[in-house]
Amino acid sequence: MTALKNDRFLRALLKQPVDVTPVWMMRQAGRYLPEYRATRAKAGDFMSLCMNPQLACEVTLQPLDRYPQLDAAILFSDILTIPDAMGQGLYFEAGEGPRFRKVVSSLADIEALPIPDPEKDLGYVMDAVRTIRHELNGRVPLIGFSGSPWTLATYMVEGGSSKDFRKSKAMLYDNPQAMHALLDKLAQSVTSYLNGQIRAGAQAVQIFDSWGGSLSSAAYQEFSLAYMKKIVDGLIREHDGRQVPVILFTKGGGLWLESMAEVGAEALGLDWTCDIGSARARVGDKVALQGNMDPSVLYANPQAIRREVARILGAYGQGSGHVFNLGHGITPEVDPAHAGAFFEAVHELSAQYH
Repeated sequence: MTALKNDRFLRALLKQPVDVTPVWMMRQAGRYLPEYRATRAKAGDFMSLCMNPQLACEVTLQPLDRYPQLDAAILFSDILTIPDAMGQGLYFEAGEGPRFRKVVSSLADIEALPIPDPEKDLGYVMDAVRTIRHELNGRVPLIGFSGSPWTLATYMVEGGSSKDFRKSKAMLYDNPQAMHALLDKLAQSVTSYLNGQIRAGAQAVQIFDSWGGSLSSAAYQEFSLAYMKKIVDGLIREHDGRQVPVILFTKGGGLWLESMAEVGAEALGLDWTCDIGSARARVGDKVALQGNMDPSVLYANPQAIRREVARILGAYGQGSGHVFNLGHGITPEVDPAHAGAFFEAVHELSAQYH
């Protein structure tokens, strides 16, 4: 494959020296960009966009074309592709978010679930990865991703998004055997899916544990972190002659950074409720850190964005091992010029720390 022209993102994940702090942004291909909205309109709907490798490639590259400072591309897809490939019937309702036609509510339902084959059942994702890698032509590394088992399980048991995870938590406490069976099947599926992405060309992978922070400390360790560890243990860690770093991101996971740092991932993602300086002191040299500006800062003026970037860089301090990102995804109403000011500030203000 083509040599990387810009590998500072991968170097920072491995805590190797970099010239400036690398930056990318969760949901960087998305609704805040007019060019994304135009491509999505062309596709017809969100899932049609995800399932068309050419269009998924187009929207993955749009932010890179607009913002030359970006140090990574992230595959355009959705975390719910795995449950959909398990036969749950994913669809999106306007204003309601993702929904499933079938809901998992018993051990029998779980036992009937297949483990998807990445090339046969999720081939459109693998084709998108291959297409993006080819079109990137070594510009920046490509990040692959998946939802965590616990996060995927909540959608499958609730039948969609939830504010209180009532059904998922009821299953977890009432019938832990069923929940463990579901999480184990999902861990196998995620491992296979991420390895498929790595073989197809993803150069780093991120596990999004969006709802791990909803759990108690004991439940998090048993029902979320333990299954992410299973995945990390089963991933391809070298491909194309390079190490493939793994980023673990639990939204609301700041309480458990020490446990997360023991799992074997190269980096931990932080949401904005954590102080990155104290997070660095807590995890030491075990892992790199990714984050962690509040996405709402992007609604402020460019000077305010710059001040917050400077504060976070100062809190992290000297040396490599920091990938700058938001503490969660960019929101659709942000002015694209403000995102540009954010990326510029990271590169400009971080050189002094390297």
